[in-house]
Amino acid sequence: MNQRTLFNFQIALDAIKANKFRSFLTALGIIFGVAAVIAMLAIGSGAKQEILEQIKLVGVNNIVITPLTQQKESKVEENKKEEKKKFSPGLNLLDIKSIQEIIPDISHISPEVITETSFVANGLTRSGKLIGVTTDFFDISNFTFEEGFRFNENQESNGAPVCIIGKGVKTKFFSKQEAIGSYIKCGTIWLKVIGVIEEQKFSKNAMQNLGIRDYNMDIYTPLKTILIRYKNRSLITKSMLNSEENSDEDNENSDSNNDNNSIHQIDRLVVQLNNSEKLETSSEIISRLLQRRHYGVTDFEITVPILLLKQQQRTKDIFNFVLGAIAGISLLVGGIGIMNIMLASVLERIKEIGIRLSIGATKKDIVQQFVFESILISIGGGIAGIILGIILSKIVSFVAHIPTIISVWSIVISFGVSALTGLAFGITPAKNAAQQDPIKSLRYE
Repeated sequence: MNQRTLFNFQIALDAIKANKFRSFLTALGIIFGVAAVIAMLAIGSGAKQEILEQIKLVGVNNIVITPLTQQKESKVEENKKEEKKKFSPGLNLLDIKSIQEIIPDISHISPEVITETSFVANGLTRSGKLIGVTTDFFDISNFTFEEGFRFNENQESNGAPVCIIGKGVKTKFFSKQEAIGSYIKCGTIWLKVIGVIEEQKFSKNAMQNLGIRDYNMDIYTPLKTILIRYKNRSLITKSMLNSEENSDEDNENSDSNNDNNSIHQIDRLVVQLNNSEKLETSSEIISRLLQRRHYGVTDFEITVPILLLKQQQRTKDIFNFVLGAIAGISLLVGGIGIMNIMLASVLERIKEIGIRLSIGATKKDIVQQFVFESILISIGGGIAGIILGIILSKIVSFVAHIPTIISVWSIVISFGVSALTGLAFGITPAKNAAQQDPIKSLRYE
């Protein structure tokens, strides 16, 4: 920057200092525009990160099958004849075999049996979930072990009294001793701890939206251990069927599902495919297969979590695009505001312009002076907008419990746009000022 340009810059800076309040009002549009851009990008990045974490939690390429209370459908007739109730064996291990035979692209398949029981160890007790699983469960869920190992083939096939505990269970019951090798009483049976899963971190929103349990407080045991040592709901007795029939009338007026009357052998089944492109078609095939195996009774629900998450991501992308458009409009309005104020400033300072031109200033000097003023206002507004945007992001995260991630790129982009806005909208007033006739300007009142 040569001496003449530096002098023009100093004149522009002095003009801004002399009119602080007017300069602040001029910069307001830029301030709020930049703040909106940063806050919007922070919310968008936070939402994207949350989606990625949720995908990691539910696993990639998964199809989740859960049992339902039998759905009833019949025609209303005048004589009110009741159709004979169809019987379904419920979701069971034979369904798994059929799915494996008909779907060739399966990488893992994980049945789960969930039992609500009490945990007792070291004089402490709490209620919790005992989950019967196979080793595929840990692969699908992307769980890593903090201590110990997963079940071996012998423990799985024989239904051994062993278990793997979540990090929360270890903290609760084994804070003062080694968890591995210790015993914990689950219901009426003592299980030996052979592994501890690393802590799983997830938001409450993820738990609610995706039906994710608090894995840290669960205890996992081989599937056959549950079926052999606890309860196998596929072993139906006459009394169970009579109990089911007697409860039908009550269930019509109640949304609750009594686990004791459930005939579903499995509480959850997760099928993981190698190819994500086959998720939708495979889920349709599995649905038809289960309908046929359950004699036309709709007593199951199939969901594809990653497709739901992708739809959620698309919705959030549209929302972020709208926010971005609004933020862009704010910057545009701020630029127009700068141009209007600078044009008004030219009219106010015609005499000053005339004096500068009469003592040797060139048109280039006048252009530089007003462009510098515009850019300085925009840069000042940009800096203030960055600070405001960061504060807004933190407030949104705290008040709405929405994760926000402020990236360096969002700050760089918003600051660069604010500077370019000042340059673009400052050129017209600068050229207008430079075109003033010195003689007429000196006579201007």
